[in-house]
Amino acid sequence: MTALTFFVVTLLGSVGAGILGALLGLGGGIIVIPLLTLGLGVNIHYAIGASIVSVIATSSGAAATYVRDRITNLRVGMFLEMGTTVGAISGAYLAGVISTRLLYIIFGVVLAYSGVVMFRKRKSEVPVSVPDSRLATVLRMHSSYYDQALGRQVPYKVAGVLPGLVLMYIAGVVSGLLGIGSGALKVPAMDIAMHLPIKVSSATSNFMIGVTAAASAGIYFERGDIQAIIAAPVAIGVLLGAMLGTKLLVRMRGTVIRQIFVLVLVVICAEMIGRGLGVTVP
Repeated sequence: MTALTFFVVTLLGSVGAGILGALLGLGGGIIVIPLLTLGLGVNIHYAIGASIVSVIATSSGAAATYVRDRITNLRVGMFLEMGTTVGAISGAYLAGVISTRLLYIIFGVVLAYSGVVMFRKRKSEVPVSVPDSRLATVLRMHSSYYDQALGRQVPYKVAGVLPGLVLMYIAGVVSGLLGIGSGALKVPAMDIAMHLPIKVSSATSNFMIGVTAAASAGIYFERGDIQAIIAAPVAIGVLLGAMLGTKLLVRMRGTVIRQIFVLVLVVICAEMIGRGLGVTVP
């Protein structure tokens, strides 16, 4: 494969990763890594390094739009980022000393459970019967956003603040270990444990994943795992895709986004368990 062909294929694949990443709050790494390793034969360590860059690019491309449209819950994001940042640093250091196969399997099982719960809520546009949370009230996390698809302002309450913080630390560890944005864990955590609307969960995840990835990027760069010839087309493609994804999210109904997310979780779950069992490990 010529350098030009590699650049074009990587760029186009990364655009698709950026669209899904911005739409679902995933970061795009879960698509970039298989594309580079299985499709283009890139070493897994370099693929993870490029994936970290793609996560930062997705966040940069999507977060500003969601913050401007007031879909992102900044108070929730900044609070939970304490857990994800510490977790990302922990995961990045652990990546150099432990095998990740068991983690792939555990990650896949957790995603399977999250997918089942989200599937049961597939017809839910916005959360109902949310329990009161004194901590969320003290931290002024309750908010609202304007939903273009519904044509109205959607108020919502936040619950499960401490369980959400614990889950975010775990998501950060996964991000640092596997080189993904861990939005596949963050979004279900905010959706299921904290009862946020799916659009708010996705937008807030996009805001958080860049900070989480940046916390571990320096370690990967120092290790020599971030190669410019690979990371450059990934970053450009993901950034372009993220800009398109943000336009889709504000116009789509929450139920449609949730259904797409469940389908993506099924694919990710199968891939993670397959990697853990050695079926798809390159």
